[in-house]
Amino acid sequence: MSAQVIEYNPSPTPTRERRKQPLGNAVRVALKLYFERLEGQRPDELYNMVMDEVERPLLECTMEYCGGNQTKAARFLGLNRGTLRKKLKHHGLD
Repeated sequence: MSAQVIEYNPSPTPTRERRKQPLGNAVRVALKLYFERLEGQRPDELYNMVMDEVERPLLECTMEYCGGNQTKAARFLGLNRGTLRKKLKHHGLD
């Protein structure tokens, strides 16, 4: 089974309220939607699919925040620079 794209369009809330919503809740909502749309099919490699979906924007946003500085981004992420470079390459962000 290939990865399925699920759109999540929460109702508009004040910016302050959105900041209070933990990342875990957003993942929980997305996974519930994903399971609802499986229509009886069995998911394959769910863990890898979720990790790829979360890791890519994490890397993109961190690199943008750090102005492309890999050393600084690696420090923010708690990774060594070599691991960060490997992850950036994996996601086509190098």
